[in-house]
Amino acid sequence: MADVAPLDPLRYDPALYPRVLAPPYDVIDAAMRREIAARHPHNVVHLDLPEGEGDARYENARRLFDAWRGEGVLRREGAPAFWRYAQTFDPPGGGTRLTRRGFFALVRAVPFSDGVVMPHERTLTGPKLDRLKLSRATRATLSPQFMLYSDPEHRLEADLDGGEALADFSTDDGVRHQLWRVSDAAAVQRIRAALGEARLLIADGHHRYETAVGLAREIDEEARAAGVESPRGEHLYTPALLANGDDPSLVVFPTHRLIHSLPSFDFETLVTRAGQLFVVRPVTGDARALRAELARAPRPSLCAVAKGGRAVLLTLRTDVDLSAHPVLGKRPEVLRQTAVALLHDGVLEHLLGITPEAQAAKTNIRYLQAARDGVDALEADRGQVLFLMNGTPVSVVRRVAEAGEVMPQKSTFFHPKVPTGLFFHTLDPRRTVP
Repeated sequence: MADVAPLDPLRYDPALYPRVLAPPYDVIDAAMRREIAARHPHNVVHLDLPEGEGDARYENARRLFDAWRGEGVLRREGAPAFWRYAQTFDPPGGGTRLTRRGFFALVRAVPFSDGVVMPHERTLTGPKLDRLKLSRATRATLSPQFMLYSDPEHRLEADLDGGEALADFSTDDGVRHQLWRVSDAAAVQRIRAALGEARLLIADGHHRYETAVGLAREIDEEARAAGVESPRGEHLYTPALLANGDDPSLVVFPTHRLIHSLPSFDFETLVTRAGQLFVVRPVTGDARALRAELARAPRPSLCAVAKGGRAVLLTLRTDVDLSAHPVLGKRPEVLRQTAVALLHDGVLEHLLGITPEAQAAKTNIRYLQAARDGVDALEADRGQVLFLMNGTPVSVVRRVAEAGEVMPQKSTFFHPKVPTGLFFHTLDPRRTVP
């Protein structure tokens, strides 16, 4: 199954990490980029979101990457290892601080059709092309994917514990980051053997992974044409943070949906029609109380909120044949029972007339992590109805992925994001992976 190998990366001096890391490229807007770039002249955002017009920005990234390597800003670690990683953070919406654990490694970049690495969402052509051009120019992968394996018995924990401490620091968002080098040969071998039986689920980084697969094939063809045979060349691997999907420290947070700009909308009509699919129960309270009600409700459930505090809990009826539903009936059974599919297909499309194309374009949908923001938007007449969601359990996402299906947009929210800049993986076919 999965070919997981220790990583011998390029990296910064760990003392620089608080000033040179950045969030993933796809959550950075222009204003945020300016702020991050000003933190340090060697901040990774200069590489990952390079300046310049058109394709010239990729060449600028290549020159900068080469210069930083030549100047010693980025140095080769020198010995392959797994890198145990912990992020301690405040959950969105408040609550007790949590710690998420995993380890960085290399994963052989194979097509989804092989069934070894599984996606759970669709990708878009634009972001894939951007990442391809950047990696092609720099001949490197600048940011890792985030993948999950299943280890319900926690067999890997003993081998991942300990190791040499590399870094312990906090970033401006309040997240504490801790890194350890795990290089014991016997432990590394046991970890590789255990994951050799695994299928990996992409939690975050679908575009980056598909880019890695395409570029691995491209570089391999170039190497073969030049007479270089490299069946374990580093270009065939991509860096990833691997975490146990069965670990309680791994939490999937909800993403709520604020619906706006519908030409005609009536909350009472929606509630009445929703009764065809859901058991409808009125609930009261502020955003926190409504979230608590939803968390206690049977699964799958969601909560619809209108201006003025009117809210109803919607729980799937047990006497409904979803296979006969005009929209949900087109979905595979494994997907019909998820709250996000019930919302997007059963409510947004079927009851509110928001087409899949409009949903993808976010024409009438605003996605929110904080329920309070949605309630405030309703009161300010910036929305018509707010749908509060529970987080989708990893077990549900895995079942959908194992069935070869993908989830609706924004079905999962893994927090905090894995930062860019901890490690860089070069794609040189002359360098081999152990």
